Amino acid sequence: MRMRATLGVVTGALALSALAVPAAQADEVEGDTAISNVVVNGGKAAVVGSTAKKTITVTFTVKDNKGVDWAQAILYHGANIDSSDSGAVANGSDGRATCTVVNATTSNCKSTFDLEPGYNLINKVAGTWKVWAIAVGNDADYVQKDNAKSFQVQRASKLTVNASPEPVKKGKTITVTGKLSRANWEDNKYHGYTNQSVKLQFRKKDSSTYTTLKTITSNSTGELKTTVTASTDGYFRYSFAGTTTTPAVNATGDFVDVQ
Repeated sequence: MRMRATLGVVTGALALSALAVPAAQADEVEGDTAISNVVVNGGKAAVVGSTAKKTITVTFTVKDNKGVDWAQAILYHGANIDSSDSGAVANGSDGRATCTVVNATTSNCKSTFDLEPGYNLINKVAGTWKVWAIAVGNDADYVQKDNAKSFQVQRASKLTVNASPEPVKKGKTITVTGKLSRANWEDNKYHGYTNQSVKLQFRKKDSSTYTTLKTITSNSTGELKTTVTASTDGYFRYSFAGTTTTPAVNATGDFVDVQ
């Protein structure tokens, strides 16, 4: 099994060094060692804000008929690990997973990883990431997976709403404004998310269900603005369905008293 010493990623964002990982890009297997049940961040997208580091957990199962010697996972963004433009090595001194023996042939393994704006997160790497994984049996059998699991790393989103005037007479015009923004991992601020479809929704005062009134598009600064006719007391909100790089978000409903 060939080994390489380094994995290159975004210059100035992350340097992963002193790794002992196989050189081949494609999946490899020798013997009966198997990796399964890979779960990243509890099965949810990893949503990261503009400044705070987010730690996520990766768990997986390893089987080998002679028992499990060691295992390791690495997170990366790119077509494959050798052409990755960002990534993360597991926390710990050697980057290897902590594996707990279930029985003579099976171990459950776990690693934690840090995702940090301005370090291994820059805006262009939001979206689909992958888990590279290797496991070695006590008999030196091994398996290597270039993409053991895909998952999403997303820029946190915010959405506001304001309906006015309050109160308003029935039949008059209500103007509903708001803003859709998302984390910028490079300047540690939130900026408007432009040209995105956002739904204006309404629920009556005594209801728990929102109904979509119309869909509008955020402008060049992420601002939202539209009008409706006042009909009954209730709450207005904007709702964004999300994209691969940015999670869905609902604004907190703004109540309007219609007189």
